[in-house]
Amino acid sequence: MPTLHPPKPAAAVKPEAPSTNGSSARGFAGQPRGLATLFFTELWERFSYYGMRALLVLFIVAPAAAGGLGLSTAEAARIYGNYTMAVYMLSIPGGFIADRYLGARRSVLIGGSIIAFGHFTLAVNSLTAFYAGLGLVALGTGLFKPNISAMVGGLYGKTDERRDAGFSIFYMGINIGALAAPLITGFLAQSSLFKEWLVGWGFDPAQSWHWGFGAAGVGMTLGLIVYLLQGKRLEHVGRQPSIPATGLGMIALVILGTAAIMGVPVLSDQPGFEALRAIYLLVPIAAIVWFASRGDLDSKRIAAVFVFFIAAMIFWAIFEQTGTTIALFADQLTRTEILGFAFPSSWFQSLNPLFVILLVPLFASAWTRLGPNQPSSPMKFVIGLFFLGLSFLLMVPAALLTAEGRISPLWLIGLFLLQTIGELFLSPVGLSTMTKLAPMRFVGLMLGVWFLAVAWGNKLAGVLGSGFTASDAEGLSSFFLQQAILVGVTTLLLLALVPWVKKLMGGVH
Repeated sequence: MPTLHPPKPAAAVKPEAPSTNGSSARGFAGQPRGLATLFFTELWERFSYYGMRALLVLFIVAPAAAGGLGLSTAEAARIYGNYTMAVYMLSIPGGFIADRYLGARRSVLIGGSIIAFGHFTLAVNSLTAFYAGLGLVALGTGLFKPNISAMVGGLYGKTDERRDAGFSIFYMGINIGALAAPLITGFLAQSSLFKEWLVGWGFDPAQSWHWGFGAAGVGMTLGLIVYLLQGKRLEHVGRQPSIPATGLGMIALVILGTAAIMGVPVLSDQPGFEALRAIYLLVPIAAIVWFASRGDLDSKRIAAVFVFFIAAMIFWAIFEQTGTTIALFADQLTRTEILGFAFPSSWFQSLNPLFVILLVPLFASAWTRLGPNQPSSPMKFVIGLFFLGLSFLLMVPAALLTAEGRISPLWLIGLFLLQTIGELFLSPVGLSTMTKLAPMRFVGLMLGVWFLAVAWGNKLAGVLGSGFTASDAEGLSSFFLQQAILVGVTTLLLLALVPWVKKLMGGVH
């Protein structure tokens, strides 16, 4: 979910000479002082994003009398899939615009401002405001997310040994924001206690959803305040190009190209156009065959990239149902109390970042100890898919038990634990492997390919999530089993292909 998902594409931000104002002086843990600024800015941006996402599908399906939109599960899943796909896809032109025109520092400020405005728009009780708010958040995130990551990289020189530790600290900020967000926005949107407070204050308790959306906007605003107040620490990174490297025509072309790539999956939602979904597999398979048959090392490595593309796309298609299928399962079919303490169903969304925070040190220690004996990248993908498949297999008996009433929250705790283990095997490896396999002249393009896999995976999560039903325990059990089988088949196929993929990689581990 949060964190170690592949970071969005970053505009190139080369390390620059430290400014004389001391902005590159050592701060916390011996890191550049600017890292703390970016840490808290990113923390609050992720708070805003995951705080809103935890409520999104629940708000869409909630009946109008309860303050929601009253739409069907299928329609909610479609909106969710298109929205999350757009967030990833818009990062491509967002990074390009910053790199060629605005600079990363200004892009982060502008993007964050658009995000905040989008969340405050969602706080307005209006269908028009809802769709406008989603669009603004997606646009702002596309401009913000890739470029703040680029600025973190810009704090360090090429040989600076603090870089990996700095990014680890930065990702911890992502997880802290993602952990706190559902707890706060979920309380505001769903808890009976807060609704009682609203009644006492003279407000309509059915509009509590919009208080949650508004809180997400407050989080982003706090991040921007930190960013502006400590701006001097960042004067030496993310500068605007003195002479734009390209004209507005090229930027428009990139934006139109991104829109076209998004347009086909969106069109496939329409009756009669479902066959277009075949592109999810046909395009990468065609690329594998084409590049593998060319013979040269670079082409073979690109073929390996597209093998990882398919595996990653399927992984995110199942994993990202956290915001659709699993959110609905938690809300409608799971007991939301432990030891007599009742809590909002959206609080389950905090389990993934919690497990990431707990498990990352163990994984880092294990890889350090294993050194060159650790599994290869293809095997890590296999293991990641295996644990993901187990998570949905666990939901098969859980779904059957819902025929007797709401089930124990321990089932979902187990689901998120297994998924997080799978994520930590696959996600951190993906981006690193792409950068190692891509020919030097095509690094940016290959990163774009990786982010396309993530975007399409999010879209497929919406497509698959449309089949969720809370009223048929056996049908729901079959729903989870079918997807567990899909992941299982993918896992076995990739396992069989590991020797061939390693050969394609040409010595890259």
